[in-house]
Amino acid sequence: MISRDQLLAAPKVLLHDHLDGGLRPETIAELASDIGHTLPRSDAEELGAWFTESADSGSLERYLETFDHTVAVMQNAAAITRVASECVQDLAADGVVYAEIRYAPEQHLNGGLTLEQVVDAVREGFEQGEALAGDKIVVRQLLTAMRHQARSMEIAELAIAYRDAGVAGFDIAGAEAGFPPTRHLDAFEYLQRENAHFTIHAGEAFGLPSIWQAIQWCGADRLGHGVRIIDDITGADNAALELAAIDLDKVELGRLAAYVRDSRIPLEMCPSSNLQTGAADSIAHHPIGLLAALKFRVTVNTDNRLMSGTSLTREFALLAEAFDYGLADIRWFTINAMKSAFLPFEERLAIINNTIKPWYANALS
Repeated sequence: MISRDQLLAAPKVLLHDHLDGGLRPETIAELASDIGHTLPRSDAEELGAWFTESADSGSLERYLETFDHTVAVMQNAAAITRVASECVQDLAADGVVYAEIRYAPEQHLNGGLTLEQVVDAVREGFEQGEALAGDKIVVRQLLTAMRHQARSMEIAELAIAYRDAGVAGFDIAGAEAGFPPTRHLDAFEYLQRENAHFTIHAGEAFGLPSIWQAIQWCGADRLGHGVRIIDDITGADNAALELAAIDLDKVELGRLAAYVRDSRIPLEMCPSSNLQTGAADSIAHHPIGLLAALKFRVTVNTDNRLMSGTSLTREFALLAEAFDYGLADIRWFTINAMKSAFLPFEERLAIINNTIKPWYANALS
């Protein structure tokens, strides 16, 4: 078994983490007090527990309701910068060496900020956090548009305007049912013309049509979650078996699943979050085990560290216990993620060759 100290020390890469889903409870309490926002709990420890319990409902819609409070305290530049800086510091303390943090700029305008001022505030916070972490971590922004709104083109243009100023790519998020990614096709076509990177939340609370549209209609570089790709795989009872009981030789991939695997389309999988939203009933039965065994381009992520009460170290610890993973497996997931990052090739290669591979070579020797 891998020790927690080993997992904590291991260099890790995080591709799917929401800025407004990772605040420190004490920071929420302080910022709420400053603006007079009423919280469900006043004590920071009790507040943290409330977020986790409220998110642990099995419903994506109710899960998203917890963001009302975190977004409410992120409506001025100083608060956004503080949250962004603390995010980077917390990730660095967890051994993360590269991260892409996503958020929706359009949700932070109630205090009078412009979209550009929101992005600038996050950039300032990330730069502060990197410096305070001793430059042991590199962090980039992903700008998210909300599926149920009509500002995706505006946010896509914002991502292009800032792509040389800390923004690595674009994303859409929010409830999948009733809001297919094709509603934002103009934004995705614009991003493709601009040679830009983007990921799409797909296959989390909705099935294969969402994944198919994200890839074949919209041209997604990565899939946010993508857990429902398991529905296009037969011979494994939809992974609702212990992985050891599955005969991989009898597993068959449908056309879409085969395309995703053959094309090496990265899956931004978030195990603990998926349990809360009902996409899986346990870590041991999570499709990530089968998808990794079938050599899909699987990456491990946190989604919302506050709501899931988690960290990337904890996610790997849960997977290691459920699937008997060793350090070599964690290395595979980590290199998968770094290969899939929206960072220039030479910068990705430098982190792999200078940071990730040397640590694991030493740990595995």
